[in-house]
Amino acid sequence: MKKVVLILALVGFGIVANAQTKYEKGMQKAFSLLEENKSAEAANLFERISAAAPQEWLPSYYAAQINILGGFAIKDKSKLSQQLEKAQKQLDHATSISPNNPEIMIMQAMLYTVWVAYDGATYGMQYAPKVSEIYAKAYAMDKDNPRVVLCKAEWDMGSARYFGKDTAPFCKELERAKTLFENETATKGFEPSWGKERAIQLVEDCKK
Repeated sequence: MKKVVLILALVGFGIVANAQTKYEKGMQKAFSLLEENKSAEAANLFERISAAAPQEWLPSYYAAQINILGGFAIKDKSKLSQQLEKAQKQLDHATSISPNNPEIMIMQAMLYTVWVAYDGATYGMQYAPKVSEIYAKAYAMDKDNPRVVLCKAEWDMGSARYFGKDTAPFCKELERAKTLFENETATKGFEPSWGKERAIQLVEDCKK
């Protein structure tokens, strides 16, 4: 659970100051719950916001993100299946509002990655090609999105390491992700801005 909380702490939220609408106030409240390590409560609130604001993709995106990241800590298959099924419905809803969105695509790849991490021998052949395909598509759509570059490079590095291949090329991509994060302009509203700390950590790991 500590790992999940740590990952969630990497998420930057770009909260709008002095928000007046119910949507903005609800989103701020949900992010406040996350900062208090109340991830389940935050996910539930994001779901309620999504139902109240069906034209907004971000509430479903963040509800899915919480459930997906939390999945890395679940060891019981039935509980994991239930949680990821919920996350998938949230991603499907977000995609219906904002199709071909690289940010949502990253979350879909992460959902599949949870299954690979849970049992690579069973799910690796099923989901690993899908993860690679999603990252390749997202990269083709937005090669300068720091989260796309980061997640694709980390996945590719893990695959290279698994097959005993050179990981140096992916260290260069992680360096580029770090630079992209440093140059990323402030997000509008509640747009995703997470990942910078993870990029810094992985770049440092490359130097070891």
